[in-house]
Amino acid sequence: MDLVSLIVWLLVGGIAGWLAGLIVKGYGFGVIGNIVVGIVGAFIAGWLLPLAGIAIGGGFIASIINAFIGAVILLVVIGLFKKA
Repeated sequence: MDLVSLIVWLLVGGIAGWLAGLIVKGYGFGVIGNIVVGIVGAFIAGWLLPLAGIAIGGGFIASIINAFIGAVILLVVIGLFKKA
């Protein structure tokens, strides 16, 4: 992985985590935490969405949308465990 790919991963993760933190109120984790949530969310969406038969497409915007969906799922699951 080169430096540009790493920066794109961090950018996509940051945007997706930040957006998910806005949507799922009360579960933002700061800048670094949101980047981590976005990147983990991208992995979750990359695994879960094809199983559900959902294909968003390719490109930068599609990557952000996929990561955002996964990050929202991750934050909802974290919220369920925090409440329990």
